[in-house]
Amino acid sequence: MKRRTLLAGSLAAPLATSMAAPFAVRAQQWPTRPIRMIVPYAPGATGDIGGRLYGDELGKVLGQTVVIDNKTGAGGTIAMAELARAAPDGYTLGVIAQGLLVYNMGLYKNPGYDPFKDLLILAINFSVANVLIVHPSNPAKTVADVVAQAKAKNGEFTFSSGGVGTSHHMSGVLLEMRSGAKMTHVPYRATPAGIQAVVNGEVAIGMYNMPTVVGLIKSGKLKALAVTSEKRQEQFPELPTMIESGFKDFVVDTWLGVGAPAALPRPMVDKLNSELNRITDLPEMRRKFAEQGITAWPARSPEECMKFLRQDSDFWLPVIKASGASAE
Repeated sequence: MKRRTLLAGSLAAPLATSMAAPFAVRAQQWPTRPIRMIVPYAPGATGDIGGRLYGDELGKVLGQTVVIDNKTGAGGTIAMAELARAAPDGYTLGVIAQGLLVYNMGLYKNPGYDPFKDLLILAINFSVANVLIVHPSNPAKTVADVVAQAKAKNGEFTFSSGGVGTSHHMSGVLLEMRSGAKMTHVPYRATPAGIQAVVNGEVAIGMYNMPTVVGLIKSGKLKALAVTSEKRQEQFPELPTMIESGFKDFVVDTWLGVGAPAALPRPMVDKLNSELNRITDLPEMRRKFAEQGITAWPARSPEECMKFLRQDSDFWLPVIKASGASAE
């Protein structure tokens, strides 16, 4: 019995080594052809712009073209499901974001992927805060003034968004929860339409990504009252945060980064994490971010990113459930 066991073991070891060898060889040689970057956003969106910036820089250091593949629809679930099913060979990456990996888990009964089992966050590169905006004719000077207006209208006070389940929608829900005011959500089919509704005075307020409203605020077509980030923003240092405005635990920072199928070999994971973090720290990249009101994130390992994903999910999923929002 001992001799047979030893013999079986001696045969199994080379077999296991030979099976693992191709993966090790491929990881060492990678990449030898173009890499596809799945982007769950339309061209011109913040996530698309970020994906192209990182794709260009990755292409330079990896020596291969990174091809952007815009896959829109169904709140990004189509794109994320495709990323989750892709071969873990380093030739398919994807732009990931808070809405895709956190919000969608509360909005869809079956999104088609599990962010903790099917996907891996290679790096979280930047985040975008929202800005609470009102029409310039609105006499409100603070968030407290807006809350007072909302409470006076008892549910008839309106806020717009670019769609159900967006950070704009969840910002409004969080304001209701933290202030006790009741408001009516008016979702539009796209972000520009929701912002325009505030410009036209069709709705009372909106809370939108800073890059999408910076120009309108500076031109005087909108008035800004606060930002939803943890700290004040470089673009508008005079604007208080929601926390400074008296609303505890009110932070909405839509984070974005790059992800891959969960079984991606470790050498590729380490290489991509290192390069993505390096790209984020480039002076030119940080300058571009600052101009648009985008906050660059400090370097984190994939494990730290996945831990953060769990913490963010623990915060937001109860908020989404309380809102009653559904994308089904």
